[in-house]
Amino acid sequence: MDSDLPIDKARRRGRGAVSNAAGRFEPARSEEGDGWDIPEARPGFRTEVRAEAPRSLITYNSSPDLPFDRSINPYRGCEHGCIYCFARPTHAYLGLSPGLDFETRLVARPEAAQVLRRELRSRKYQVAPIAIGTNTDPYQPIEKEWRVTRSCLEVLQAFQHPVAIVTKGALIERDLDILAPMAEQGLLRVGISLTTLDADLSRRMEPRAPSPARRLQMIRRLSAAGVPVRVMTSPLVPGLTDHELEALLQAGQAAGASSASWIMLRLPLEVSPLWQEWLAEHAPGRAGRIMARLREMHGGKDYDARWGHRMRGEGQYAEMVQQRFRRAARRLGLDAPQPKLRCDLFRVPVERGDQLSLF
Repeated sequence: MDSDLPIDKARRRGRGAVSNAAGRFEPARSEEGDGWDIPEARPGFRTEVRAEAPRSLITYNSSPDLPFDRSINPYRGCEHGCIYCFARPTHAYLGLSPGLDFETRLVARPEAAQVLRRELRSRKYQVAPIAIGTNTDPYQPIEKEWRVTRSCLEVLQAFQHPVAIVTKGALIERDLDILAPMAEQGLLRVGISLTTLDADLSRRMEPRAPSPARRLQMIRRLSAAGVPVRVMTSPLVPGLTDHELEALLQAGQAAGASSASWIMLRLPLEVSPLWQEWLAEHAPGRAGRIMARLREMHGGKDYDARWGHRMRGEGQYAEMVQQRFRRAARRLGLDAPQPKLRCDLFRVPVERGDQLSLF
C-alpha cells in the first residue's frame, strides 16, 4: 500500500499529487518490507476505471455561493490531476486517497443517462438549469471511451433542458453538434477554466489537462459556433499566478469569451497538505509567501469554508484582486452577466408506452 510519504517521481510521472496518503475515513497507510532486501522496480500509476450504477443522478444544493441549485457528475475522480482541485476530498468517501488515487482510480457512471431521463420524467420534477462539471471534469480523457457526458447531453437536448458546463477538456469540441443547437435555443452556456498562460507551470500544476493555448482554441471554436463562453480565471494562486490576471482576461476576450469570473485558490481538508507537498517540490522558493497570503485571507487558517467567504477570502489582498478583476473585466467588456438560460422550452418527450403515443 502506498504511504503518505512522497512517492518516487518516476512512478508518478504525468501526475499532479506527490503522495497517496490515506483519506480521513480510513486508517493511516504504511508500507512494510517483505523481508527480502532485493531492489525491485515499482510500476507507475496507471489509470483504472470502474463502473458505478447510480440510484440517482441530480444532486441538489442550497449554497448561497453557487448560481445553481442542482448538478450532475458523470465521473468520480479526475485524470487531469490538477493538484489544486477542491474535489479531491470527495475520494475519501470511496475509501480512496485524495492524492494519487483521485487521479488514477476513477469511477464512471455509464447508466447516468437512463437515470437522468427517469428523473426528468418525474411528475414532481421542476425545471431549472443543471450544472455539469461542478465537481470533476465531465470532459476528462476517459470521456473519449465512456461517453457518459455526451449521453447525458443527448437526454438534456431531448427534454430541451437548460444546462451550464464547466470544463478545461478539449473533448467538448466533439459535442458541438449537440451544444451549438442548444445554445441557439438559449439552453446552454459554457465556462472554460484558464489558470495560467505559462505552459510549463500548467503542465506541472494540471499535468493531464490541455495546455493554455489549447484552451484558448477551445474558446475560439465554441464561441464561433455560437456558444456563450465564460473565461474562468480559477483558481487564482497568490504569489504564483495572480500577476497573470489581466493577461488571462485579455487572452480569453481575444479568443471570443463574452464574460469572466474568478475564484481564489481553495484548500479544503486533504487539499492543503497535498498542495503544500506540491509547492515544496515545484516552487520551494515561493511556498512560504503563497501560504502566508492564503492564511492572511482566511484568518490565519489554510482555508475557511464559511459561505460568502470561501470563494474569495477577505482582507486587503482579496479586495485588491477583486478591484483588479472588476477594472479589467469592465475594460474588456467581460463584466456583463451571461444570458439567463431558458426554462420555458422544457418538455417531456413522448416515449413508447406513453398514453399520447396511441394517437
